[in-house]
Amino acid sequence: MRRIGLILSITVLLGGCGGGYAPVTDLSIGGKRQPAPVVSSARSGYYTVRRGDTLYSIAFRYGLDYRYLAKLNGIGSGNRIYAGQRLKLEGKLPVTSTVAKSSTTSKPVISRKADSPKPKTEAKSTSKKEPVAKPAASTRSKTSAPKAVPLRWKWPADGSLLARFSARGKVNKGIDIGGQRGDTVRAAAGGTVVYAGNGLLGYGNLIIINHNSEYLSAYGHNSRIMVTENDKVKVGEKIAEIGNTGATRNMLHFEIRKDGRPVNPLQYLPKK
Repeated sequence: MRRIGLILSITVLLGGCGGGYAPVTDLSIGGKRQPAPVVSSARSGYYTVRRGDTLYSIAFRYGLDYRYLAKLNGIGSGNRIYAGQRLKLEGKLPVTSTVAKSSTTSKPVISRKADSPKPKTEAKSTSKKEPVAKPAASTRSKTSAPKAVPLRWKWPADGSLLARFSARGKVNKGIDIGGQRGDTVRAAAGGTVVYAGNGLLGYGNLIIINHNSEYLSAYGHNSRIMVTENDKVKVGEKIAEIGNTGATRNMLHFEIRKDGRPVNPLQYLPKK
């Protein structure tokens, strides 16, 4: 009977995880050690998409760059996935068609250089056009193009720092900020909301914002979410309210991820 009860409890646990991933030690859950990773639908390097998933939330769950996940599975620029779709989580990226095109177009170029019985007429035509320096002008315009504006980060909440980022020992993939239930949670930088829900075990009501092709930020344990997916938000804009969903106390769990990997938010946020 004890064995049957154990099997039933494991079955309930896996069902509640929704195929999710719980960090080995996530200090965002009230500073307590969490269970080992539970991967129910991602065995053998695959994940079966469930209702409510987005490409970003799946990549976030497994610490992957969403661009890598999209390329690996041949997902288009719209990043659209559907329930029941089986996604690969690891493997070599397929060779892009641009490589094949460049190899085929290189042949005519070589043949023109080798096939030079009329160099004199070509030399005459080029010598007449030598004073015109259009190519040089075009390259200058490209190099002088303005660079992308760096992100301007702001603190997502006003509370005190409860727990710091830690990649070793008791792992914490972000920082924990204290507060009262209902306190304002703000976007740490401008961007697009790519996930708003509670489908990731251990994060409660979670918001993920895509800031550019390199950085994402995440806001967990909210009592109330004020935005929906695809919303454009500005730095400092209210996006949620502090709560304790998925946690033992009211707090905001905040993460910054660069190319899919967690980085220390304190290296990006202004000093208090």
